[in-house]
Amino acid sequence: MSLPLTRATPRPASCEPARIPGRSVIALGGNALIHRGERGEFADQLRNLEHAAAAIVALSEVTSQIVLTHGNGPQVGFLALQAAAAERDVPVPPLDVLGAESQGQIGYLLSQALRNAFHARAVPRDVAVVLTQTVVDADDPAFQHPTKPVGPVYEEAEAHRLAAERGWTVARDGRHWRRVVPSPRPRRLVEAAVIRRLMQANALVIASGGGGVPVVEDGEGRLHGIEAVIDKDLAAVIVAEEVRAESLILLTDVDAVYRGWGTPGQEKIERLQAGDAEELRRAGAFGSGSMEPKVRACVEFVRAGGRWAAVGALDRAQEVFEGRSGTRIVNDEA
Repeated sequence: MSLPLTRATPRPASCEPARIPGRSVIALGGNALIHRGERGEFADQLRNLEHAAAAIVALSEVTSQIVLTHGNGPQVGFLALQAAAAERDVPVPPLDVLGAESQGQIGYLLSQALRNAFHARAVPRDVAVVLTQTVVDADDPAFQHPTKPVGPVYEEAEAHRLAAERGWTVARDGRHWRRVVPSPRPRRLVEAAVIRRLMQANALVIASGGGGVPVVEDGEGRLHGIEAVIDKDLAAVIVAEEVRAESLILLTDVDAVYRGWGTPGQEKIERLQAGDAEELRRAGAFGSGSMEPKVRACVEFVRAGGRWAAVGALDRAQEVFEGRSGTRIVNDEA
């Protein structure tokens, strides 16, 4: 990249205000919209979102200030497939634009479901969707080692042709090949102050969908979109830090974190100190799939000053918040 880029610098810890009691960041996994085995028809997504919204609205009765984040993997994949199918007639958007499109799409569906759920309970509550940009370091090592698959699958010859034409990096994905892009570490949210003001006005805020649109900052403070994918769980940690949340809750389709998941001896874990969780993570106790990054995010959040973090099932969100379900991770001193 030829731009004069700068390194993103987080706010110094000494300048950070105290955590705000009752303020939570809730991260929805991909199952909130598309359940395992579903094709992703919009009727299915709307039905799934009704259940997700009911769980979040019930949770809002016990924790009043909420920022909601969500994944966008399937939706970005759909948009990439549509773009590839129409590329003879319509210019293919860059990946950061596809990410922004998915934030708008999911934000619309999710905010409507939440508004309807609040209305059903006769609760007057504003819901705000913030299209969020996430600043990453221009010199993040991830840019030298793209690993995140995006878009459609190709036969090997086609994949290498596209790589040569478009400057892509491609890698084998099972029997086929796919484009892979960097997954740099998130550093800060461009719209953090806006999100905080909306929360002060008692709005339930939806932000940082899919980890936010990755951007880099040039030497004059201007932002530029970049083709990358940000880990949504680590992005949820940044959201929680920016809004000074007391708790971080990662909701998925699994009821808790398990040691040895998928083995005959799998063991549910109800509570972990951060040091023990990190030791187990580094030892590979949670595999390299969806649970490992969730445990990592929880550890980072509590070590940065968060009171507690949890992983649990979306349909038991209130019980996870109250510590009656899921896995809770706390500071080593707790």
